[in-house]
Amino acid sequence: MKRTPTAEEREREAKKLRLLEELEDTWLPYLTPKDDEFYQQWQLKYPKLILREAASVPELLHKEVQQAFLTLHKHGCLFRDLVRIQGKDLLTPVSRILIGNPGCTYKYLNTRLFTVPWPVKGSDAKYNEAEIAAACQTFLKLNSYLQVETIQALEELAAKEKANIDAVPVCIGPDFPRVGMGSSFDGHDEIDMKNRAAYNVTLLNFMDPQKMPYLKEEPYFGMGKMAVSWHHDENLVDRSAVAVYSYSCEGPEEESEDDPQLEGRDPDIWHVGFKISWDIETPGLAIPLHQGDCYFMLDDLNATHQHCVLAGLPPRFSSTHRVAECSTGTLEYILQRCQVALQNVREEADNGEISLKSLESVVLKQGEEIHNEVEFEWLRQFWFQGSRYKKCTDWWCQPMSQLEEMWRKMEWLTSAVLREVRREGVPMEQKNEMLTSILASITTRQNLRREWHARVFNLVERASRCQSRIARTLPADQKPECRPYWEKGDPSMPLPFDLTEIVSELRGLLLETRP
Repeated sequence: MKRTPTAEEREREAKKLRLLEELEDTWLPYLTPKDDEFYQQWQLKYPKLILREAASVPELLHKEVQQAFLTLHKHGCLFRDLVRIQGKDLLTPVSRILIGNPGCTYKYLNTRLFTVPWPVKGSDAKYNEAEIAAACQTFLKLNSYLQVETIQALEELAAKEKANIDAVPVCIGPDFPRVGMGSSFDGHDEIDMKNRAAYNVTLLNFMDPQKMPYLKEEPYFGMGKMAVSWHHDENLVDRSAVAVYSYSCEGPEEESEDDPQLEGRDPDIWHVGFKISWDIETPGLAIPLHQGDCYFMLDDLNATHQHCVLAGLPPRFSSTHRVAECSTGTLEYILQRCQVALQNVREEADNGEISLKSLESVVLKQGEEIHNEVEFEWLRQFWFQGSRYKKCTDWWCQPMSQLEEMWRKMEWLTSAVLREVRREGVPMEQKNEMLTSILASITTRQNLRREWHARVFNLVERASRCQSRIARTLPADQKPECRPYWEKGDPSMPLPFDLTEIVSELRGLLLETRP
């Protein structure tokens, strides 16, 4: 079953096509440090983008961070993600691992990543290797350093804007009439700045361009090969900062300035590209990145601008520190949600059967929505990534077992609800309310189960017949699993995996209850 693109995805694709049509066969202008107006444009049009060159970072921190990158790579802890874009499963060219606060997750491109916990105070994380534990400790140390640097950068930006507010130019972008105005900082105190820099996760990235047979060409400016296409970072706290530590594995002889005779950016050196979203007037920027350089996206820059990563020759690591929007993305949150759903259990028999406390439509509706949330946002997301997380730690094993057990009770809850709507003698009005409250969620469950099962089948089963190039490249511990899954007639489950007949039955019952 092919997934229908969301309205946001369709709008984004339409904007991209319109922009490419406007360009026809011409390139938009972009600037590098070789251009005389580069720093002036950066100051005027990109004032919330800050670069800290490697020399400004403590040498000991460089050594520790770069060793931590190599350690995690040596132990096979970075993985290419299977992401969902416009209904297609694609393997990212970049390998990644999410490290952060215990129990946090981060979702991008319809894929939920689960943190390998860094050892914050009170953490009980156990790591498979002492070296992995030390690496996670190092990235926590880097996180603390970048938080301090970010707060300082925010304070400097606020002071500069207040001092030069009349000199700040108007930005040409359509949806944000002024860039660099101090209004976004007015009335915000030190606590607010700390919150905007309260990084709770870092997404580590690695790519070796020499091992990638194909990389996309940058489509608007002619900047060359892209490791990561133009994008906004997703699912972050509004106006929070992003801090990036870059480590390209170049030798000392390669750390030279761009060739002044070369037109555009040097394709041998990694760059980060920036542009104002959907603006064809303002030149883009291509900023070279060398070992240990850090850059910061402050305030609303991530919302008003897009960035891409332009590949160089050597392998490169990066650590991208974010304030992930975790209101619905922590283990604590989903456990609490499950408890809410299971509050409707009156009693449970030895065979698993459940009696319900309430038949109120609002309670039934909420229970079925939580049932879907834990199944599709947590269990299936986790197991679609295989057993990769066990490479580093077993931290998620017990929580996922707990969530699966709670989900199993929700299957019995749904079975109890179905028993009630089928029961003779229930007043038509009450039956109508019950059916209306659960039908949409159960229909969604059937559709999503079919979609997830098809995704796994297409990737894994076709790989066994040598028909899926993507799945053939995945090691065994990264092969997607369709879990939970059970065969028809499984005595341990109250309902079938395939809900087609149940959905059809409920629709028929609903028609019968209508006057």
